[in-house]
Amino acid sequence: MKRYEELKNLILSLEADFIKFYDKHNNAAGTRVRKGMQDIKNLAQEIRVEIQEQKNKNKEA
Repeated sequence: MKRYEELKNLILSLEADFIKFYDKHNNAAGTRVRKGMQDIKNLAQEIRVEIQEQKNKNKEA
């Protein structure tokens, strides 16, 4: 569940930049959102790998 909390916190940390980009048309905030989205993608992939490894361990047991 720790990884889920990391993912949730990362998403929540981008909220202000999403608002700045979409509502105030701040391009720098858009750059930060894009970087944050890449971080989310990478973290999601790590979580997917961990889950698959755990599933495989559970099958063996």
